Amino acid sequence: MPEGLDTVFFHDRIVSNSERFHKRKGERVKKGSKMNSSTYSVKDITKTAMMAAITFIGIYTVKIPSLHGYSHMGDCMIFLSVLILGTRKGALAGGIGAALSDLLGGYMHWVIPTFIIKYIMATVMGLFIDKIMPNRKGNWLIGSIVGGIVQIILYTVFKVFLFDWAYAIGGVP
Repeated sequence: MPEGLDTVFFHDRIVSNSERFHKRKGERVKKGSKMNSSTYSVKDITKTAMMAAITFIGIYTVKIPSLHGYSHMGDCMIFLSVLILGTRKGALAGGIGAALSDLLGGYMHWVIPTFIIKYIMATVMGLFIDKIMPNRKGNWLIGSIVGGIVQIILYTVFKVFLFDWAYAIGGVP
């Protein structure tokens, strides 16, 4: 890899040049260890991208039209990505996949709100799994239900800012 690039691959990890030069001379990084919490392995990035693509396919291919938008299988894929990848990576994959679907589907005004809303929805589910009810059976189900309710509330709030109160309240299921 050329020297002028900002990042280098080091033992299956992406490491910035500033992190690489802050290490003491002669110090080696053990395989599988993380230099800090913001470095991801190539496998992590690939899994996140694959789940984002699966989320995109779940939203983009089967759309069931409704009065104020459409229903789809993408939220199931987002919940699945949280179960497979964990809270942060699953939320990122879900947000990216859903935002890409809106971008390519012609809903440009929904790209950023969709990313934010789906990220928060997945994070709520992950919090129920990891923090609020970690040792309880069915925590993923309760987390997904609460995440879905949070999604409905947040979409209604964004509709108020994008359109009007009457339109926003009229679209609440």
